[in-house]
Amino acid sequence: MRVKVDFDKCDSNGLCEALAPEVFWLDDDDYLQLHKEEVAPDEEAHVRRAAAACPTQAITLLEDD
Repeated sequence: MRVKVDFDKCDSNGLCEALAPEVFWLDDDDYLQLHKEEVAPDEEAHVRRAAAACPTQAITLLEDD
């Protein structure tokens, strides 16, 4: 799975970081950053919860074929 963030929609509220800190983090200026775009199978559940919790629906999950 790959994760994509629409940074134009993102409010950088940190919910995704709280739910999946191995993928998402807020930098020193409180802007959302990605540790990585490729999500390991053991991280998928956390990333799915983070995407579902995003109040602006800025996170898109792309399934690998």
